[in-house]
Amino acid sequence: MKELYVHLFHILIVGTLFLYVGIMSTNVPTFMFPVLLGLGAIIVFYHIYKTYLKVAENKNPWVNLFHIFIVGPLLIYIGYNKQATPRPAYEFLLMLGFASIGYHGYYAINSDK
Repeated sequence: MKELYVHLFHILIVGTLFLYVGIMSTNVPTFMFPVLLGLGAIIVFYHIYKTYLKVAENKNPWVNLFHIFIVGPLLIYIGYNKQATPRPAYEFLLMLGFASIGYHGYYAINSDK
């Protein structure tokens, strides 16, 4: 059941946020940039911790590494550069939004199998 909540969170909150910021790009309200910067930092540190735990348990931390090296830094980059962020960064965030919704949607539907 816990996994279902993680999937729903990524579908409803994360995917929607990424799509919104990716579509609005430089027209995002200015208060969102510090939110993205802080969220990116939290994601990096949280997933560093989760990677440490998984490595200690001899589990594969690939999802956590993806968040450490791709998702977190992209959010930090956009949050730091604000309206001066180049268009490809917003497009990459848009792609991550679609990927988040698709990936977690698939596993939410097939979680009981």
